[in-house]
Amino acid sequence: MASLDSHVLKKLVSLSFSTLFIMITMVNTESQRQNFQSIISFGDSIADTGNLLGLSDRNNLSLNGFPPYGETFFHHPTGRSSDGRLIIDFIAEFLGLPYVTPYFGSKNGNFQKGVNFAVGSATALEASFLEERGYHCSHNISLGVQVKVFKESLPNLCGLPSDCKNMIGNALILMGEIGGNDYNGPFFERRLINEVKELVPLVISTISSAITELISMGGKTFLVPGEFPIGCSVAYLTLYQTSNIEEYDPFGCLKWLNKFGEYHDEQLQAELKRLRKLNPHVNIIYADYYNALLRLNQEPTKYGFINKPLSACCGVGEPYNFNFSTCCGSFGVDSCNDPSMYVAWDGIHMTEAAYKFIADGLLKGPYTSPPFNWTCLTSKIKNKNSLDTQSSLMNS
Repeated sequence: MASLDSHVLKKLVSLSFSTLFIMITMVNTESQRQNFQSIISFGDSIADTGNLLGLSDRNNLSLNGFPPYGETFFHHPTGRSSDGRLIIDFIAEFLGLPYVTPYFGSKNGNFQKGVNFAVGSATALEASFLEERGYHCSHNISLGVQVKVFKESLPNLCGLPSDCKNMIGNALILMGEIGGNDYNGPFFERRLINEVKELVPLVISTISSAITELISMGGKTFLVPGEFPIGCSVAYLTLYQTSNIEEYDPFGCLKWLNKFGEYHDEQLQAELKRLRKLNPHVNIIYADYYNALLRLNQEPTKYGFINKPLSACCGVGEPYNFNFSTCCGSFGVDSCNDPSMYVAWDGIHMTEAAYKFIADGLLKGPYTSPPFNWTCLTSKIKNKNSLDTQSSLMNS
């Protein structure tokens, strides 16, 4: 009898420790992850799901309002600057959320599961500041303006302040990509790199201020992308084409422009690290767009793309199928037969297939810092089932 009691006691102790371990695991999981109820997005054309098109004059629509934009997935232009879905769309799919409704591009839109303020051509810095420096800004709804409009729209989006704080706290906040257009303007005017570099700390500070403001409003999880390797951008390769082979890396990208992108991303990551220390209760995740796209440009065939990653699918002109005067969406400009085989879409933006590769790298791969486990719901179900199993064993 004594031996039986001892056996039962050992079993109960073992089950108790197992249950405690699972409960601790659940607490750790909860501290890092959550079920996102919506996506709130800010940024430029990389995340714009229809705002620039919605803000355009009916008689002067943005080019992404014309075919062949949208041909792959939606089968018509939606205001996305690609042949189909964007990174934000793949994130929404993964989280089980609907595609994020553009705030400026939707009449009577449903914003319960997400709202998108990202606008094509948007800059981080205010248009007035850039204009003072001699940079032309067209259709510019800056990051500050986007956040301001978001705050002003809260009564319509969520009602009471307590409800709004709850909504913001349960949302994944996508902060960008933003800043690329702050640099595109002067670079496209062929300004000196040191002049453009002066903008980097200002851009980083603006992004940081926006994150801080949204944290004060209840934001708990931010995904903050860095810049792309612009030295591999078709537009930049066309503009800065040179016979000096020393300026190119072994994959055909301009080394000095990629170093600029790395500089921005290093500064951004340092600032995000500082923000994490100030806000230890907030998830601030860096999205490494740079290395995800760089890998695709360096090894396209490994991932099912043709061995011409530096040529646009939609465009005209040699050697990169791009020129600034006749862009994709213009009359008579066609796309390639199979966009899924191309990395570059229109010379500035990527194809749906490339965006999916980047999104997969964020959600399932190595391109977030710190690493973030997105599979919250699956984990919760598994933990609950494990606890139920333990409970049934103890009751048997």
